[in-house]
Amino acid sequence: MIMNVRAMFIDMDGTLLTANNEISKRNTEAINMLINQGVKVFLATGRQYEITAPYHAALGLQTPMICLNGASIHNGQTGKAIQTKPIKLNDEHLHLVTAGNPCNVIVHTTSGVYCKRTSKEIDEWTREGRIPPYYIGDLRQANYQNVLKYSIRTDSPSSDFSMLFTEEIDVIDWDDGFEMVSHGVNKWSAIKAVLRAYGIPKEEVVTIGDGPNDIEMLRNAGTGVAMGNAAPMIKSAADFITNHHHEDGVAEFIERNLIRTYAV
Repeated sequence: MIMNVRAMFIDMDGTLLTANNEISKRNTEAINMLINQGVKVFLATGRQYEITAPYHAALGLQTPMICLNGASIHNGQTGKAIQTKPIKLNDEHLHLVTAGNPCNVIVHTTSGVYCKRTSKEIDEWTREGRIPPYYIGDLRQANYQNVLKYSIRTDSPSSDFSMLFTEEIDVIDWDDGFEMVSHGVNKWSAIKAVLRAYGIPKEEVVTIGDGPNDIEMLRNAGTGVAMGNAAPMIKSAADFITNHHHEDGVAEFIERNLIRTYAV
């Protein structure tokens, strides 16, 4: 059992959510038990606020939301951004490089999403958040500002492509492309800001996730938990490995390691 846990930060896609973007009944119940025992539960995700908030509300959470890999933190009751970390990137270079590659470019800003073209993913975001992209088309013609994250979708690993930007910003490589955020921005840096506000030491924190954008928070929290569906590199950064997200891995870990800790 893990003692003295005061906060848990949970990733969403591939962790909390099923493949159908739902929170299972078991995960919901386990999280509710944890909250009832005095543990503060937070969502820490790569998603933008609009498609994080419905799940935050479904769980009845009041805590701040960490979105866009830590580039924004939102008030848990009003949704207002209480911290943002905009990117400084040479967009002319971005457009020149991406024009010669078969990829979709998604720009996440403080005012909405801009994208080169729509996709099933973006259509799903629109369904969940009920807010369509602010702009779809040639991004060279779009007048966007205050960018928090770029998502480059290539449908395959693209580390050679992402390397073109590593001097300007921080890159997170995925199997279907890569994401870019400002230097020093990640979920853990945002978690540290939240922990300072609550006066909670990192030793009393559990983090759980499955992706490359979760590595820092798994490695640095008092307890890091990797999902069973995570890649070996992600698992190596964690202290524990739980079930696959299709098998309620979040609930499995909570039930085995946290609930009994607080039982009276």
